Amino acid sequence: MRRVLWMIAATAALASAQDKADLTLAEAIAIGRQNSRVIHLARTGAQQAEARAGEAESVLLPSLQVVAGYQRIQEGTFRLYGIDIPGLTPPSVVADNVTLRVGLQQPLFTGFRLRNQARAAEFRADAASLEEGMTEENVELAIASSYWLLYQTLRVEEAVNENVTRLRSYREDTQRLLETGLATRNDALKVEVQLQSALLTQIDARNDVVLARMTLNNAMGRPLTVPLVPVSEPEDATAADTLMVLVALHQDSLLAERAQAERKDLQASAALAEAARSSASAVRGGYWPQLQLYANYAYLHPNQRYQPVIPEFLGSWDVGVNLSFDLWNWGRTARQAEVADAGVRQAEESYAQLRDDVALEVHRAALTVRRAQEKLGVAQLGVEQAEENRRMASDRYKNGLATAADLLDAEVALVQARTSLTGAQVEYALAKSRLERAVGIH
Repeated sequence: MRRVLWMIAATAALASAQDKADLTLAEAIAIGRQNSRVIHLARTGAQQAEARAGEAESVLLPSLQVVAGYQRIQEGTFRLYGIDIPGLTPPSVVADNVTLRVGLQQPLFTGFRLRNQARAAEFRADAASLEEGMTEENVELAIASSYWLLYQTLRVEEAVNENVTRLRSYREDTQRLLETGLATRNDALKVEVQLQSALLTQIDARNDVVLARMTLNNAMGRPLTVPLVPVSEPEDATAADTLMVLVALHQDSLLAERAQAERKDLQASAALAEAARSSASAVRGGYWPQLQLYANYAYLHPNQRYQPVIPEFLGSWDVGVNLSFDLWNWGRTARQAEVADAGVRQAEESYAQLRDDVALEVHRAALTVRRAQEKLGVAQLGVEQAEENRRMASDRYKNGLATAADLLDAEVALVQARTSLTGAQVEYALAKSRLERAVGIH
């Protein structure tokens, strides 16, 4: 009951988040997971593989069949000593035949073929389930990338808007200085040109926001024009968790070892290798004899086992064992075994290659995170310096101690510094997300 109430509450919260304009990263990921067709396809594939595993397992169990039928035999000519006697039916022939039969079959020994086929299906079902989880992680990473891209474009738009506002203020200041003779017409033109350039940049920034919002809505499986404002902030690069501690200590080998144990795609690849081995063992079951138990009960009208045949319902039963052994099939079983062995080698090589790729991905992701951390620290320092430089240039310009070029250079430097800081914050957030995915944290 508690689980049901939790699911109802989670569904209601998710439905509420669907309609909100302000969304956290967690809410965006939850919406994307619910709407993603890629996840739905992977989930359907996992369900299909699970059903096939159940089907393969059921072959090991006894099967019970019921057969019922009715047959009418035409009454016709009876031939006696070569003479046709029309309208006479032989005494052993009953015109109305009714069949009611119940049969039980149970494989006793199949050279472990059925058992290995069931094991192979189970491993494939495990692999499909793991691949579904990996698909979900890929979708989450795509949504996070789109989310932080929108965050970045919004911050850039804010910086550009602030720049336009200040340039308009500078234009007014320049006009006053021009009237008092402390500025030249060239200074006024420089400010005006810079303002018009900033207005064009403002249009580009606004367009970037619109496109980024559409991209995120598309990643979440929502209409492109749904209003959306990201409210989550990138993590502080100084925040320490187990993963970041290992990154800071340059323990990339430990991160790679963790990835070998946690990555779903590696586990899925290992499961597929086991499935290939089980399939190869199942093929070799063809070298063994096949033994099957059967039991039947028949309730027939008439029952041919009773002589003389009379038009009545009579029951009879039989129990037996069937043995079959394929003595010679021109090497078909051997060729099938060779194909299966090649499949095993292929699956093992794929797993080994994926292990190497995962190790390389982890090392690359760790290096990217460390670089992003350093870049973020430099960007934060650059914003502090640019803000101070712009403040000093503005004060000096108002007092006629600096030229318009000095002021505009300081303003451009500040915009670039803030844009770089936002880019560094987003780069760090994405680098950490990719590292978490590379290691298999979910």
